[in-house]
Parts: sequence; structure tokens; C-alpha cells
Amino acid sequence: MKIEIMEEISCEETQIKIVCSHMDSSILKILAMLQAFDRKITGIKGGETYLLEARDILYIDTADKKTFFYTKDEVYETPFRLYELEERLETAEFIRVSKSALVNFAKVRSLRPDMGGRMRLTMENGEVVIASRQYVPVIKGKLGI
Repeated sequence: MKIEIMEEISCEETQIKIVCSHMDSSILKILAMLQAFDRKITGIKGGETYLLEARDILYIDTADKKTFFYTKDEVYETPFRLYELEERLETAEFIRVSKSALVNFAKVRSLRPDMGGRMRLTMENGEVVIASRQYVPVIKGKLGI
């Protein structure tokens, strides 16, 4: 694969052009990642609605029938259910790690096995999310293990 970047001062909008002999699964994966990069999602904090970049969200979880987004420094509530967010973010780096949590895999700093076949995921901000043993094979698959 050849990657070429051109800087033009007169460019008003960034363009990405893919030139290939045929569309295959790797091209489709690149396309999905590019589309996910610019995905926005709404979160509520202090009675105000904020427009967030999906790539800035570390993880999403549910508690007391409410769903929350966690960024590096803030917590936002969302009216969406976890399964709805999972569908919306399926082309992004988000993966299900438990019955009540999705993790932005691009924001995981480290992984460590935990008791009972579970896995501890330490996020960029130092918070720990526990992956249940049911989802550990998905995480290992993502890592190619």
C-alpha cells in the first residue's frame, strides 16, 4: 500500500482519495474507519446537550437504567440504550466488553488478565473497565491473539 499526503494552502476541505484495482475487505475496513473518525454523538451534562466526537469517548456504560459516556475529564448522560450505541458505533473502534459496557479500543492503554477469566482494561485516563469472560475472546481476537 502506498500512502501519499499533499499539503495545499488553498485547500478548503480535507479530501481523502482511495485508488485501487478492486474493492476488497481491507478497502472497506479503511473506509469504515474513516467514516467513524468523523462520527459525532450527543451527550447531556448539567441540563445542556453537547455534541461529542466519538473518538474522544473512552468508554460507555450503563447504571440504574441510564447510559453514560466517559471522556478523559467529563461524564455525559445519553438517552440512547447501549445496544443502540453499539449499532451506531460498530464501524468505529468500540467493542462490547460486558453486558453493560462498550470500550473505545483505541483508548485502551493496557490489558491484564483478571480473576475468573475476566480482563482488566486500563484506559488512557487511568480508569479501569472490567471485561467479562464472555467477551474476552472478542478482545483477544481484536489483538490477534
